[in-house]
Amino acid sequence: MKKRIALLMMAAALAVSATACGSGGDTSDGGDKKGEAKTSEVANKDKPLVWFNRQPSNSSTGELDKTALNFNKDTYYVGFDANQGAELQGTMVKDYIEANIDKIDRNGDGVIGYVLAIGDIGHNDSIARTRGVRKALGTAVEKDGNINSDPIGTNTDGSAKAVKDGELEVNGKKYVVRELASQEMKNSAGSTWDAATAGNSIGTWSSSFGDQIDVVASNNDGMGMSMFNAWSKDNKVPTFGYDANSDAVAAIAEGYGGTISQHADVQAYLTLRVLRNALDGVDIDTGIGTEDEAGNVLSDDVYVYREEERSYYALNVAVTADNYQDFTDSTKIYEPVSNQLDKEKNPTKKVWLNIYNAADNFLSSTYQPLLQNYDKLLNLEVEYIGGDGQTESNITNRLGNPGQYDAFAINMVKTDNAASYTSLLNQ
Repeated sequence: MKKRIALLMMAAALAVSATACGSGGDTSDGGDKKGEAKTSEVANKDKPLVWFNRQPSNSSTGELDKTALNFNKDTYYVGFDANQGAELQGTMVKDYIEANIDKIDRNGDGVIGYVLAIGDIGHNDSIARTRGVRKALGTAVEKDGNINSDPIGTNTDGSAKAVKDGELEVNGKKYVVRELASQEMKNSAGSTWDAATAGNSIGTWSSSFGDQIDVVASNNDGMGMSMFNAWSKDNKVPTFGYDANSDAVAAIAEGYGGTISQHADVQAYLTLRVLRNALDGVDIDTGIGTEDEAGNVLSDDVYVYREEERSYYALNVAVTADNYQDFTDSTKIYEPVSNQLDKEKNPTKKVWLNIYNAADNFLSSTYQPLLQNYDKLLNLEVEYIGGDGQTESNITNRLGNPGQYDAFAINMVKTDNAASYTSLLNQ
């Protein structure tokens, strides 16, 4: 009898041990009581994953990394339509020049000269924005079937090979459009999209060609505002950026030419909503294209989904002197998706999320605050990790125990490096 009791106790102990040891972390999939988490074993490789802001792709060719985008059945990308936004930025600059042609040629030489701050020469968004400006202004040169996005250094005489002189005709008069200078804004430590480097560069450019600079263009607002504050504001030279950061939108009243809203409010929502839906096991379109029980839904004029790319893209809006007051708070959540989910039906889940560069103006000042507003509405407990903007290992070293999380949202330093993260989830 005693022997039988001992065997039963040993079996019970082994059962408890087996329940506690699993390849994945604890996830909630209902429970005996509503909203009460029930432990289930989910392998890390099978947990929901969203890539955001940096789409897994080849940094040289732009070809999508389909392996990363199809890591598992619950893997998606969330970003914005880079090409649509890039063309919009270029058109915004061109429209401004044409509307202000009587005063924009500062030295009256008939040449509209512009300088261009390039973010990261290997980033598909930066490549698209450089191409968008050059295409709209007629300075584009083809390379391997696409518009050349290479920096040119300086080009005051128009002899650069990566660009050509464009031409605009306004009110019957023809003007030459010339890219006077462009460079990748990369600091000595290797961080790209660097605002301080952009501020220093405009100082160098203005010293070299002064009143030949009629327009300043930038791949983002962080660099654009640095140049605006360092030089172009005082010299009344219109500066155009991208991201609709709050400081840039406010600066339009002081002469900043314009920016592009990539609907960060929609992007941040999609980043977490896709995870929420996958965790709940509901249709991925819930609360996106299909209204959820709380009334959250997005209209098709603010995003598109491309199934073959497993990617959600927010659509862009030009922000200029005509409408900037509608965009003054970049951290305000999007009203159509601002309703709280029922915690009993959508119990709390844990998400690991990283920002590639804690010092990035757009991601730290706009995107992350939006995420932090939405995580509460979607009942997600998110751990936010800030990288150094230079090395993938600075981030991956802090994903030492993926088993304690239910889902992951990843913002890479380099678009080529998805395997640095998926290898950790495959262990």
